[in-house]
Amino acid sequence: MKRRLRSALLPVLSVVLATTVGMAVNPPAASANPTLSMFVTLYGWPDNDPPGGAIAYPDIHSTAGGTGTYSNPITFATDADELAPGTIVYVPYLKKYFIMEDECAACEDDWSNGQRHIDLWVGGKGGDVNSVYDCEDSLTRDSASVVVNPLSNKTVDTTPLFKSSTNTCYSA
Repeated sequence: MKRRLRSALLPVLSVVLATTVGMAVNPPAASANPTLSMFVTLYGWPDNDPPGGAIAYPDIHSTAGGTGTYSNPITFATDADELAPGTIVYVPYLKKYFIMEDECAACEDDWSNGQRHIDLWVGGKGGDVNSVYDCEDSLTRDSASVVVNPLSNKTVDTTPLFKSSTNTCYSA
């Protein structure tokens, strides 16, 4: 009886052992494309520090910019410990991709206090300063879904977030 039980258990134990070793060598992938709830603010030409298009972590742009497509995402800023420079995110309520290329002092403070915060580039060069600020305020969300490392097939609207020539703001 003991011999039959051992011989019946041996194949089962072999499978369990092989699976365990396989998972240690090839662990299951972490959840792909996590969606996070984040405080989302916007900044532009007049309130960048210093004013203009300079960015701290140029990746695909030499200055803040982009159209919002996967291949040309718009610059965003945050704490480099929250999302590393070069990280691409997708913001569903704006239907645009963004890339981490700048630093944000308020985001750094929030991150150190446990709050997720990203600051999206709105542009505004040559536009009315108050219109840029109004646009930033109208697109800010206390809590919005943000997809980190998204797939490249999301719906995109390439309408600028702020159009300086007409001082108009994107309407989501």
